[in-house]
Amino acid sequence: MAAQKTVQDYIRTIPDFPHEGILFRDVTTLFQDARGFRLAVDQLLSPYVGAQIDMVVGLEARGFILGGAVAHQLSKGFVPVRKKGKLPARTIEQEYKLEYGHATVEIHDDAVEPGQKVLIVDDLLATGGTAEAGIRLIERLGAEVVGCAFVIDLPDLGGRARLEGMGVPVHAICSYAGL
Repeated sequence: MAAQKTVQDYIRTIPDFPHEGILFRDVTTLFQDARGFRLAVDQLLSPYVGAQIDMVVGLEARGFILGGAVAHQLSKGFVPVRKKGKLPARTIEQEYKLEYGHATVEIHDDAVEPGQKVLIVDDLLATGGTAEAGIRLIERLGAEVVGCAFVIDLPDLGGRARLEGMGVPVHAICSYAGL
């Protein structure tokens, strides 16, 4: 009998993308396999079944795919946090640092309500900059982030420590050493 596949078995690694020396963890191969995708969604949401969560927030862009599926399984609403200029109604924005420069993400200013409990979902946790920006947006709207869930954690880049240092619990299905 063959061993059961893990989520990590479905993730493709592409060397030297987008820059030399980077090992890019490609989750599109996970998404395209029905069993792999189901396994990932089930493992992302498992710590939160029965928890008080009012809304799931997905970070652009692969967090939309995962967050939407998690929200559906938890029977909760879904809210996107998008790159600046992509949302049609009134927004608030949060700038964050990139390796070279800055980026800005936005959320509709009526996307979550004060006091709501929010779960943030994305595919990968590296330095934690995007997730921190998402947390700050949600907190500025008066809601509480009860956790962040990721398929992949790159612990050597410090994102988990950064988010946990903000008091936000982190759940990741798998991790990879290095970049």
